[in-house]
Amino acid sequence: MKNFFKRHWPLVGLGILLALVAINLIQSGKEVAQEPRMEDVVSKEGLKLKDIHYTHDDPDKGLKWILDAKEVTFSEDKSFITFHNFQLKLKPKKKPGFKLNGEKGDFSQHSGDINLWGNLEGFSENGYKIFTEHILINEKHGHVSTDKHVKIVGPFFSVEGKGLFVDLEKETLKIFSDVTTTVKKEILI
Repeated sequence: MKNFFKRHWPLVGLGILLALVAINLIQSGKEVAQEPRMEDVVSKEGLKLKDIHYTHDDPDKGLKWILDAKEVTFSEDKSFITFHNFQLKLKPKKKPGFKLNGEKGDFSQHSGDINLWGNLEGFSENGYKIFTEHILINEKHGHVSTDKHVKIVGPFFSVEGKGLFVDLEKETLKIFSDVTTTVKKEILI
């Protein structure tokens, strides 16, 4: 199982990436904007920013991540964030990078939940891909899950089914039902 997980670390990277993005966006609220325009500031609903590009480099963890989004809205108390038409990039120093595209996401600081929706497509630099319509990441418990259809494609296999649960601490991955796995013939020889 450990060998399986070493090959499929992008799913773990996805969970860690999204948790880091959410935490850093909350902590650095004012640094996210590239000179916000007056029409971007929303009254009692909080702060709305458009066309953001935010980069965070953490040399202690050997990790750099980048968030690009068409729109980000912070609640008035900055405990809840929503973002639309986003791309997240994870660039670790010693492992292949990972990129995730989607339509909508939100983060609740109180619950630790990161919800991502809409044509989610994740790609690692070493050839792994994940596709689904919804992912829930609980950064406090280190869990990634969905009850939607999910497809994971690697250099020598593909697996798809309904429902996904990843325990980032235990390094386990489960797909719950209607599972279909395809292994490429070249690997079997």
